[in-house]
Amino acid sequence: MTRRAVVRGTGHYLPERIVDNKHFEQMLDTTDEWIRTRTGIERRHFAEDGQTTSDLGMRAAQAALDKAGLSAADIDAVIVATSTPDLTFPSVATMIQSGLGIQRGFAYDVQAVCAGFVYALANADAMLRAGLADRLLVIGTETFSRIMDWTDRSTCVLFGDGAGAVVLEAAEGKGDNTDRGILALDLNSDGRYRDLLYVDGGVASTGTAGHLRMQGNLVFRHAVEKLAATAHLALDKAGLSPEQVDWLVPHQANLRIIEATARRMGLPMEKVVLTVADHGNTSAASIPLALSVADSRGQFKPGDVLVAEAIGGGLAWGSVVLRW
Repeated sequence: MTRRAVVRGTGHYLPERIVDNKHFEQMLDTTDEWIRTRTGIERRHFAEDGQTTSDLGMRAAQAALDKAGLSAADIDAVIVATSTPDLTFPSVATMIQSGLGIQRGFAYDVQAVCAGFVYALANADAMLRAGLADRLLVIGTETFSRIMDWTDRSTCVLFGDGAGAVVLEAAEGKGDNTDRGILALDLNSDGRYRDLLYVDGGVASTGTAGHLRMQGNLVFRHAVEKLAATAHLALDKAGLSPEQVDWLVPHQANLRIIEATARRMGLPMEKVVLTVADHGNTSAASIPLALSVADSRGQFKPGDVLVAEAIGGGLAWGSVVLRW
């Protein structure tokens, strides 16, 4: 028998403030049509003043607990993926742990930018397999609006704020790819490309939060190539083929990247979960948001094979194959 990390519940939270593309026409040389045709984004959510990354993550976590029919007392650990923490330290995870009333176990953050949630899932999977926990909250939460340069039309129109969460629970499986839960993972990074997507501030360099900087064309090229490759590698590890995939749950950064990745995998767009039009790029919150939204719509059926993949600053990228 094999211990598997099975999704028990999903949840998400989006700030109430919705900002559509026309908002940027008032401050930048851009248009709603320009943004939509190049990115697929129509609107995004921004956190209110005083609303923090941990606030968003806590609401998503509670929604996931409610969906799972569990309480905070049932959780052994909290793992948060974020690049926009409330403070330099302590971790967002410990803040959410406290906010939920969890007084045992452990909590920590993972920072792999847009690939952060996949990295966090890999951490959680290892913890559950090793018996270090039986139930975990895995959360992606971001307030990227706090690190935008509002004069840079190539970046500030792309990102939004939000949070998504899953409850993972250890369950016994047969050890083959018919099991429910996480079947395979693939993680990668290459620091030679760090200047393609980064924030120009930090504790040890400028003492400021800084602003996001991106070489969009190069990031696009790497994303299409690397996302399809990591998905194929994870499927190979799971002993599955693209034809057996029921749903692709991609990082919601750009519709053209998503479409190109799906083509390379031989998947029709009818099998792709899309939220980019409504959320924009929410970095580490992107995949758990998409999972929760699709779950709430009833898109996933028991036994469905899902592939989630993401790439972000680092460059860091990876994928996960799981059976619902």
